[in-house]
Amino acid sequence: MGKKVQFEVQPDESIDQCLDRMRAEGFVPVRRMEKPIFQEVKKGNETVYEPVGRQIVFEAKSIE
Repeated sequence: MGKKVQFEVQPDESIDQCLDRMRAEGFVPVRRMEKPIFQEVKKGNETVYEPVGRQIVFEAKSIE
């Protein structure tokens, strides 16, 4: 009861597909988190971090 699990949106699936997968496993989303993904780029003597994407993770709880 009250078990929480995290579901990450995979690179080859949409957000809706992830939500469908979550429901099929008996969970309902309670929170959405987005984390930026950075790439290290060297510009001369300087190292710069540029955003290249984002990771979307849903926190879900059991339907029961």
